[in-house]
Amino acid sequence: MDIDSEFQNLNLKSPEDGAPMQMDAEESAQVKVDSLCFGVAFKSKGKEKETISESMKKLHIEESSSGSAGSSSINFKRRPVIIIVVGMAGSGKTTFLHRLVCHTQASNIRGYVVNLDPAVMTLPFGANIDIRDTVRYKEVMKQFNLGPNGGILTSLNLFATKFDEVVEMIEKRADQLDYVLVDTPGQIEIFTWSASGAIITEAFASTFPTIVTYVVDTPRSASPATFMSNMLYACSILYKTRLPLVLAFNKVDVAQHKFALEWMEDFEVFHAALDSDHSYTSTLTRSLSLVLDEFYKNLRSVGVSAVSGAGMEEFFKAIEASAEEYLESYRADLDKRRAEKQRLEEERMRENMDKLRMDMEKSGGETVVLSTGLKDQKAGGRTPMDEEDEGEEDEDEDDYVGFSEEEDEDVIDEDEDEEVGRFSF
Repeated sequence: MDIDSEFQNLNLKSPEDGAPMQMDAEESAQVKVDSLCFGVAFKSKGKEKETISESMKKLHIEESSSGSAGSSSINFKRRPVIIIVVGMAGSGKTTFLHRLVCHTQASNIRGYVVNLDPAVMTLPFGANIDIRDTVRYKEVMKQFNLGPNGGILTSLNLFATKFDEVVEMIEKRADQLDYVLVDTPGQIEIFTWSASGAIITEAFASTFPTIVTYVVDTPRSASPATFMSNMLYACSILYKTRLPLVLAFNKVDVAQHKFALEWMEDFEVFHAALDSDHSYTSTLTRSLSLVLDEFYKNLRSVGVSAVSGAGMEEFFKAIEASAEEYLESYRADLDKRRAEKQRLEEERMRENMDKLRMDMEKSGGETVVLSTGLKDQKAGGRTPMDEEDEGEEDEDEDDYVGFSEEEDEDVIDEDEDEEVGRFSF
């Protein structure tokens, strides 16, 4: 399009005589250029808006006039649920996780498996992310001269330093997954009471709905004292992780878990089981059962069998209910703690900036050189420490000189007497 030819046809009539007023060529060209620039800018903004909307659709972010909290909670439900399986050694964690993997495959549930046990020799299932591919357990024992438990703990610590990459890999596949199954080391204290275990748990909980599953060996918990120790450990895990907890009574094909449910629902039944024992341990167990009565009320427990596969449907129903509970209460508490931590960090940075500003005001903006004494010595200067050292050296020399002046004459006289006595005739 020709700018001059278009604007030559553009005539403006005055209100008085109606004579055509021809616009200047420079002004017309400037107006046209401005209009073209405005059109280009408008088109570029439209393209940017389209790209932004497409990226928001890819990230499953819906544009709404409501608060961002509601939209974030909707987006959070779309992400997979993390199931962290913990339990005592020999309770059947790995076998139970194998059963979960088989159930997800048979039910067309999209699962993702993460193995965090560096000391396991073979796994009955295939792990998508395996700690053994990153850290060699035996090499860590040899290099750091550690035992079995120390080697597991150190391997987990080394893996935790790069755990953000694991979370990023799961985030990339978040739309394609329903559950993420996490197997932990056989020694429960290594994961639950170590810094690396806390880092891994908080990394999962801050990004996805996270549920902790505590596997209980049902035949071994038939004794009231053993059952109470398991419940105390489950309570400690709940308060340590601050995440929803599901009790999985494993090996129900060997011993049913009805007795455990009765003990948890009615403490009098549990006291009746302790009537035959009158020791101090039984008295303490009675008192603890009353303390844990409130803990049992909000606890979900399911009987499962890792061998036969019994109780898998009930287990996943409990997981879904716990995920809803996480989104309602636990996530709000997590956001509150994160905000408090960020506030404390900002206060610390503000205090450091205030100190820096005060130091700059005192120095007047000049460069401050920290004197270590080496520069003064090279320049020929003398520090107070050097003067004290020199004063001490002078005193030592005076003492030495005084001693030599008094004693030298006696030593010379004795030598002369010895020489005279030796060569006398």
